[in-house]
Order: sequence, then C-alpha cells, then structure tokens
Amino acid sequence: MAEGVPAIYAENLCYRYENSNTDAVHGVNLKINEGEFVAVLGRNGSGKSTLGKLFNALFLPASGEISVFGVSPETDEDAYTVRKSCGMVFQDPDNQMVATIVEEDVAFGCENLGIAPEEIQIRVADALKTVGMSEYASAAPHMLSGGQKQRIAIAGVVAMHPRMIVFDESTSMLDPSGRREIFALAQKLNSEGVTVIWITHFMEEAAQCGRVIVTDKGSVVFDAPPRSVFQMREKIEALGLEVPDMIKLAENLGSAGIDIRRDILTTDEMEVELCRLKSKT
Repeated sequence: MAEGVPAIYAENLCYRYENSNTDAVHGVNLKINEGEFVAVLGRNGSGKSTLGKLFNALFLPASGEISVFGVSPETDEDAYTVRKSCGMVFQDPDNQMVATIVEEDVAFGCENLGIAPEEIQIRVADALKTVGMSEYASAAPHMLSGGQKQRIAIAGVVAMHPRMIVFDESTSMLDPSGRREIFALAQKLNSEGVTVIWITHFMEEAAQCGRVIVTDKGSVVFDAPPRSVFQMREKIEALGLEVPDMIKLAENLGSAGIDIRRDILTTDEMEVELCRLKSKT
C-alpha cells in the first residue's frame, strides 16, 4: 500500500439506504491519519455506525469519495483490499461467532484471506495472547461472558493484522468493568500502531480519545480534541448528547465558589485537581 497517505480520506461522502428519502451520511469531509485514536459520537440515527461501515467498505458511497490507506473501494477487489487493512468489531459479539471452539473462531478471518495454515496457527496464538484469552483457546465461545466473547471477536480481527480497527459501539452491551477492559485493549492496540475508530455513546470513553468527531443527521458537526468539544456543553446537549460526568462536577464545584478548572475530563484529572486544591488550603 501507499506510504504516507491518510488512514481515511473522505470528500463530500454520502450514503443513502434503499427506500429512504434522506442521506444517512451526507457531505462528510474527513482526514484521519494513521495511528490516531478517534471517537465518533452521535445520538441514534446520526449516521455514526453508517460512517464506520463506509470506512470498512461494508457500504459503498452513493456519491463523493473515500479512500482507506490510499485505496478507494470502487471495485470488489478494492473493497476486499480495504477490508484487509481495516477490521471491524461490532456491538454484539454473538453475531461474529462462527465456530464452536475459540481458536477456530479466531482463525476464521485468516482462513478467508487464504493465509497458510502454519501462519494462521501462529497468528491465532499471538492474537489470543494480545487479548488475554490464551487459556480459552479450546473453550466453547457460547460458554464465555460477554466481555470474553468481545475479546475473542477482537482477536479474530487482530489475527488478520489490520492497520486500522473500527469498534462500532463494542462496549455498549457490557457492564462497566467489561467496558473498561475492552477500551483498555483498544488503547493497547493503538499504542502498538493500530489506528482506532471508536464509535460510542459513552462520553467517558470519548474523553480519553485523542480526537472526537460528532455526527448529526449524517453530517460532521464537530471535529476537535475532546477538551475542546466538551467545553461546548450547551451545543453538545442540544444534539441529544451529554458531557462527561467530570465536566459536570467541575462546573457544579465552580458554581459553588470553588476555584477549580472547568475543563476536567476524567476522574484521574479530577483527583489531581482536588489534591492541588487541598495543598493550597
């Protein structure tokens, strides 16, 4: 593949579902560089999941342009090339399970790529190690917890060695502990060089990403670092979204007369700020 090109480049990108009178994605212009960790936010029906499927070439644009690592999915062969470089993890891991044994499930994508059996064996072992599921290689997927199933789904994508992974609300069906584990796994993959597109409705997750894209009615309305995006509380809430809890807490403390930063995003930042205030008293 071409070197130095964006992970994703979109110009006036549009997509419309069959029998619909309006675009699900409309006039999107985006450039995402390799190695970024980007959150995509939006209320239900805002187009964020459709956008993710366009990134993965599961959907092809009705108009406009999109390229993934320099490849535009204009033919079946090009779409196949895009899917090799961009994996996707969906909301419900049960929908991605295709085998009765974990290691066979993880191997499925590699087999479709025509990779040699010896190489598949190595990749499956490495992928299971990456997601912390090596001891479950011979287990039945349907016997695992929701978080464990999602790890197996991620392992199946990781084994194909993609340069980018789109996580489409991959933590929405998990409990808080499971959400933290899967998000930490995505952070680990990103630290190893994988570009991550994190589609979510959890503001605390988005606050930890390097960049936040907010969609509404199929269009991108905000695209900036999380600290900048979440300072626009009224505009964010007008879009049917919320700001992270720490932003709300900082505002409440400030309104109570406490001299505290108003742009705090995470619990770790709040802890540091409260310790600073305590040291001043």
